[in-house]
Amino acid sequence: MKAIVDRQKCTVCGVCTDVCPFGAISLKETCIEISDECTLCGMCVDTCEFGALSLPEVGTGPAADLASYKGVWVFAEWREGVIHKVGHELLSAGRKLADKRSVELAAVLLGYQLDKTTIEELISYGADVVYVVDHPELAHFRDEAYAKAIVELIRQKKPEILLAGATSMGRSFIPRVAASVKTGLTADCTELDISDEGLLLQTRPAFGGNVMATIVCPNRRPQMATVRPKVMKPEKKPGHHGRVENLTLSEECFKSRVEVLEVIPEQDQTAKLTEADIIVSGGRGLRKSENFAIVEELAQLIKGAVGASRGAVEEGWIAPSHQVGQTGRTVAPTLYMAVGIAGAIQHVVGMQGSKVIVAVNKDPQAPIFDVATYGVVADLFEFVPAFVQKIKQERGE
Repeated sequence: MKAIVDRQKCTVCGVCTDVCPFGAISLKETCIEISDECTLCGMCVDTCEFGALSLPEVGTGPAADLASYKGVWVFAEWREGVIHKVGHELLSAGRKLADKRSVELAAVLLGYQLDKTTIEELISYGADVVYVVDHPELAHFRDEAYAKAIVELIRQKKPEILLAGATSMGRSFIPRVAASVKTGLTADCTELDISDEGLLLQTRPAFGGNVMATIVCPNRRPQMATVRPKVMKPEKKPGHHGRVENLTLSEECFKSRVEVLEVIPEQDQTAKLTEADIIVSGGRGLRKSENFAIVEELAQLIKGAVGASRGAVEEGWIAPSHQVGQTGRTVAPTLYMAVGIAGAIQHVVGMQGSKVIVAVNKDPQAPIFDVATYGVVADLFEFVPAFVQKIKQERGE
């Protein structure tokens, strides 16, 4: 779908072409033309003083009785016997949303041979109920089978809100779920709230991180969002009680065109940025790939992971799996060291949740110092080796 043009009202003034952020509007001799690049953002509608532009009405459809949808769901990502920490983060956030809506908070757990401790842990983070689907075909993640299972659960239970982590798993199958139930999906959210009207307010960076957009889904259910790991704080609820419902789904749900032959554990431990308590990141200030050895030595010495800015990744100095920022990983370690990183907003949005930020840059006006807890104005090629040497001396190495 795209914006609608009233050709009788259009004066071909061209104002709408200037405001369209996607270049979807072009001027023709007697009217404007809107291409398939249109995202229905509505900026052209708000700008047109002649009322020649409008957005198509999106009906709820005959099957979408909004009042019948109740409850907040969190997809608890389980992989090879372990619950991803983002599940605990989302349960804490979901608890606040559910309390505002005065509804139940549910954790949805898919897997095989799921143990009691794992289920009880979800309840300890605020879940009122844990929906468990335990099946051999869910032992390893396959987006088709997982999507079918969630879709069937939605049609059975009708939640009003469904949250999932913006992880490789969530990004892989949650869009398939949204498309199957014909609802909207906001990806990579950094903040969630409930409006006065009871709608889920889904906030995420937009336009290269220069603005924060708040998105609502008023006409379809469930309201769906994926949330970046580490942006929500997990909080246990001591003494909280919940129940467990073991659900059986149709065998059709578990059919998939993909077969898992082997699961190979990730070998590059330094790339696991989202789990690291200490991260040392390098930027363009390192000048060339060989100089990342400075960052790697420091990270190894203090048992940290190695991160990088987008600029360093684009130069080919380090693998994309190390990238921190809006188009990379969102991290929130106890200690984040930014070495030779200027501090563009796209990078900052991915690490500003860190408890302590230490910036090393020879430019005292670098934006990174605006968010740094401690700043070191120095040449990194002099400071970092000296810092490494000092640590070794203190340890007697």
